[in-house]
Amino acid sequence: LLLLAATAARAGDARQEAAVRALARRLLGPRAAAVSLSVDPALAADGPDTYRLWSPPGAAVAVAITGSSGVAAATGLYRYLRDSCGCHLSWSGAQLRLPDPLPRLPAEIRAAAPGRYRYYQNVCAQSYSFAWWDWARWEREIDWMALSGINLAPAFAGQEAVWQRVYRNLGLNQSEIDKYFTGPAFLAWNRMGNLRRWAGPLPPSWHLKQLYLQYRIVERMRSLGMTTVLPAFAGHVPQGVLRVFPRVNATRLGSWSHFDCTYSCVYLLDPEDPMFQVIGTLFLKELIKEFGTDHVYSADTFNEMTPLSSDPAYLSRVSSAVFRSMTGADSKALWLMQGWLFQHQPDFWQPAQVRALLHGVPLGRMIVLDLFAESKPVYQWTESFYGQPFIWCMLHNFGGNHGLFGTVEAINHGPFAARRFPNSTMVGTGLVPEGIEQNDMVYELMNEVGWRQEPLDLLSWVTRYAERRYGVPNAAAASAWRLLLRSVYNCTGVCVNHNRSPLVRRPSLHMDTELWYNASDVYEAWRLLLSASAELGSSSIFRYDLVDVTRQAAQQLVSDYYLSIRSAFQSHALPELLTAGGVLVYDLLPELDSLLSSHSLFLLGRWLESARAMATSDREAEQYELNARNQVTLWGPSGNILDYANKQLGGLVLDYYGVRWSLFVSVLVESLNSGRPFHQDQFNQAVFQVERGFVYNKKRYPAIPAGDTMEISRKLFLKYYP
Repeated sequence: LLLLAATAARAGDARQEAAVRALARRLLGPRAAAVSLSVDPALAADGPDTYRLWSPPGAAVAVAITGSSGVAAATGLYRYLRDSCGCHLSWSGAQLRLPDPLPRLPAEIRAAAPGRYRYYQNVCAQSYSFAWWDWARWEREIDWMALSGINLAPAFAGQEAVWQRVYRNLGLNQSEIDKYFTGPAFLAWNRMGNLRRWAGPLPPSWHLKQLYLQYRIVERMRSLGMTTVLPAFAGHVPQGVLRVFPRVNATRLGSWSHFDCTYSCVYLLDPEDPMFQVIGTLFLKELIKEFGTDHVYSADTFNEMTPLSSDPAYLSRVSSAVFRSMTGADSKALWLMQGWLFQHQPDFWQPAQVRALLHGVPLGRMIVLDLFAESKPVYQWTESFYGQPFIWCMLHNFGGNHGLFGTVEAINHGPFAARRFPNSTMVGTGLVPEGIEQNDMVYELMNEVGWRQEPLDLLSWVTRYAERRYGVPNAAAASAWRLLLRSVYNCTGVCVNHNRSPLVRRPSLHMDTELWYNASDVYEAWRLLLSASAELGSSSIFRYDLVDVTRQAAQQLVSDYYLSIRSAFQSHALPELLTAGGVLVYDLLPELDSLLSSHSLFLLGRWLESARAMATSDREAEQYELNARNQVTLWGPSGNILDYANKQLGGLVLDYYGVRWSLFVSVLVESLNSGRPFHQDQFNQAVFQVERGFVYNKKRYPAIPAGDTMEISRKLFLKYYP
């Protein structure tokens, strides 16, 4: 573990100090002058990040904050804003009504993180959430990361530009490279060897823009004292490598998910082939020359892919080869690996196979992300990853889906249990959602837990959370949040937050309507939030929450109407089928769409226009928009991973989900009228044309909200509250 203590030569104290002061000015404007921020590494005494808050004598400065790093100082600043000023910052907005003058602290506060790392980002989020980000959006995210105490994170932008350079130097031609890279919305799976070509190729302008972004991302992250994780070579290569080096030993992997070999079946170099080291070291040297390094590298060779052999010796050779290609370019290299594969294919990854893969790398030179630790922790059945350091991670979200969800008890207790585990090698906590900008509360909670020595009292925590989020205490809003805490946010056992509501799935007569919570708690929270709207309605974050809770209630109502439709069809009750189907298709779904269209963060147009904004020509704009549309719907040419990345967005509900439901109800009515049975296969063929039609409809969706959120929510409530 000695190497862990010495990852990354941190940015100088003065540079970190300047960076955290600039962050405070972006956040607080002129009021930042009343806060003194400084960085002093001695505060941590070679241990984990530490911050100290106190109010110096005299009135010029209300509070002085010193951190052992820029991140520690920023975390101290957020603690002061949160606990002393009642402020709040999240993806859905900021509540920064500062008291005047700023409050002074009655006593010094000092806090040290319980572990060395607080990690953030999932490789999939690079595509599900960050695909179309510009620098302004990245800057906001990095500010949020620093204030949240994140000190370890990937910086993956621009890697395809470096790979292209390496492939060209090896002798591949441009068409061979173009047949390998996917389009921008699918790069996460290209990087893990799952997918190739689909929705590509990447235009030259894409590479230039991503390089420019990456320079700014790594500079800002490092200036705040964060350790950046860079990509490394995992062994996957374009087919062109086999043309240039015909004697190379490479094997074609099997197909991934529901793709065939047209867009899948990538080549994997044999770890003992000399070209493995040549390509791996060449890439990393080129990357380091371009972006510098903090000596931590990410590579995933077998993400959702079955290895060619279960022989432990083979698996050790693979991990040893990957690590050697890192140390060939950087003798201080540390490998950060996702532990997802171990729980995703447990039949293959038995203890002997796990141990072999992990022990192919010297102990302490690898950090494993226990990726789904809140539901399926791997450290418990691998003796703490057989001695390799690991980070306890909360995955929480799949596909960037909307839907209220959390496992608050597991989050509040899991990391502490992992730290107490016999011979625990845990070195920190992490947030690894596949998509962001949802369920702010869960991430605020996890970020707080990352700095705590013991669990929180969740009921009092969520009451304070509601007050900070809206800027004033409100009994109804606090009651609503306590109801949500005990219901949607308290899933126990093995919980997978993948939205399977009939609303966002292709209709059939066998849909899942099970809930892990009491639906009436959400309806009551909806009523309570509406009752608070007179007092809280001026808050943009309150309006976001009102949309989100109303959306959840509407999602539950869709399930109820679906059950009525199915029951009416199965009992041949045409009038009841027409009534339930008519209400769903002609009222509930259009009303939900208008609700979502009233808030900027729930607009399909925002996602599509951000994709178009990355383009430098009309042709690129069309390609990027098709990427963005396909990802949230068909996910592949023929619905290969249909609706995996479903979203509830204004425009999408009406023109995609709504049209699907309309066809389903029509086909059921026709079946009853004609006496011919309903065939799911025939319906699937017909509905695929509807789904594909949406992807290619070329309709421009507004990126500016329309309508009054509170009025629309109240109208829905008066019609539909059970």
